[in-house]
Amino acid sequence: MNDPVLLTGAGGHVGQVILDGLRDEYDWRLMFHSEPAKEPDFPYWTGEVQDYDDVAPAAEGVGAIIHLAGDPRPSAPWKSVLQNNIDGTHTVYEVAVDEGVEKVVYASSNHAVGAFESDERTPEMYRTHDEFRLDGTELPRPGNKYGISKATGEIIGRYYHDKYDLSVCNVRIGNLNENHPPIDYERGQAMWLSPRDCAHIHQCTLEADYGYEIVYGISDNDRKYYSLERAKEVLGYEPMDNSAEWSGEEKVVKEQ
Repeated sequence: MNDPVLLTGAGGHVGQVILDGLRDEYDWRLMFHSEPAKEPDFPYWTGEVQDYDDVAPAAEGVGAIIHLAGDPRPSAPWKSVLQNNIDGTHTVYEVAVDEGVEKVVYASSNHAVGAFESDERTPEMYRTHDEFRLDGTELPRPGNKYGISKATGEIIGRYYHDKYDLSVCNVRIGNLNENHPPIDYERGQAMWLSPRDCAHIHQCTLEADYGYEIVYGISDNDRKYYSLERAKEVLGYEPMDNSAEWSGEEKVVKEQ
């Protein structure tokens, strides 16, 4: 990717991890919801992601958009996810088409299929995780209104890919945790995404060629119940971390 890359939601946790990991790799353009506390190293804009006139200047001349902005709370109420997540995503795609952007990377979430994990009515093969893994071909099954908004964002991207031939990659981001993976092995460790794997998979989305994809953004955890095969095959994703093996000391050694 030689053209500038716009990162919406640049002030959020995922945005900071991506920017820290890929700071020197791209000519970044940043969009914040409000004025950042520290002057960024790259050109930036502030505004509402659902406001076309706020987003359009930030997207001028960029080749790709990594769209992270929105309400990230699993408990977010409908009014907020409708405005910030669904309307905001629709606006980003409208701007992308009008500005001639080639690629949109959308921060989806494991919450788009969260009910597969928690509903006792789910068939056993989905809940045991040993022989079956969700791979992105399954229908959405959100477990909360935030998940509804993320599944809707994936569908919006499908429309814009089909109608305007945008390259769209939806990354169903797992549990991004900078410290030790959560102790809850069944959920927290299975869904863990290390910071460097987070940066790496997003770099892969910017460099790979694809049409429309849904991939899972997690590290290569031992008992994962999301498949990494599509991310590896299409994006060239090569995760470096595993929640079952990770420790602070090992992480330092691997990064040297």
